[in-house]
Parts: sequence; C-alpha cells; structure tokens
Amino acid sequence: MSATARAHHRGASTGRSAAEWAVRVLVAAGLGVDAVVHVRLADAMQLAAPGGIGGGTLFRVQAAAAAVAAVVVLVTGHRLAYLLAGLVALSALVPVLLYTYVQVPAIGPVPSMYDPFWYPEKVVSAVAEGATVVLAVVGWALARPTTRQAGVSTSDSRRA
Repeated sequence: MSATARAHHRGASTGRSAAEWAVRVLVAAGLGVDAVVHVRLADAMQLAAPGGIGGGTLFRVQAAAAAVAAVVVLVTGHRLAYLLAGLVALSALVPVLLYTYVQVPAIGPVPSMYDPFWYPEKVVSAVAEGATVVLAVVGWALARPTTRQAGVSTSDSRRA
C-alpha cells in the first residue's frame, strides 16, 4: 500500500471512528433517558398491582437493563453492544406504544398497564427509545467487526 493510500485509509478510519464515537455517546444518552424516566415513573406504575409483579417492578428492570446497555455500548462499542442497546430500547418502545393504543388484559401476575394518555415523561421516553433503536442500527453498521468476524470475512475473500 502506498503512503498516499495509507494516509487516505487512516483519514477515513479517523472519520469513521469519530462518527462511531458520536453515535456511541448518543445511544448511551438515549438509554440514559430511558433509564431515568423508567425509574421516575416506577412508583406510580406499581400502584396498578401492589401485590403482584406490577408495572413498577417492570419499570425498574427496564431502567437497569437500559443503564447496563448504555455502559456496555460506551465501554466496548462492539456490534453486539449495539445489538443489545437496540433490543433494550425496542423492549421499551414496543410496550409503550402497545399499552397506549391497545388495552391488553392482565397476563398472570403482570397487570394491565393500559395508559392511553401521552404526558411529557412518556413522550420523552418514547422519542428517546425510538431514536436509540435507529442509532443502534447506525452504530452497528459503523462498528468494526470483531477480530473473529474480520478473520472470517478475510478467509472467505481469499477463496473467491
């Protein structure tokens, strides 16, 4: 590889790296918003089933999952971290939309959490979750494959 080609490759890698870091921070921020909103709303959501699992418990679990996924994305930046982040955000976005528009009955110890109203915390959380899902896909595309994945693609290209 010529010196010019190496410099161009290094520049492209640096640009890609800066973009990936920006996406990484935005994904973690979106998950952070998700976690904070779920923690703040947990007590009110527990009132629906004070003796059962309740919405509050589910909200606390969601908050913990979002916090863990945010840290994993920030620390590693691996494709699997982005997959985890996207799934955690999606696991919050789908229920918020479902329970807003569909009156799902109680399922075993999980109460019906039908809530047809859009209030500020719910809107902020839903927007953050939706943006995080999209950004996690972008981050996954920008992240470098792990060494094992890179080795597999290299050996496949030699066979061709």
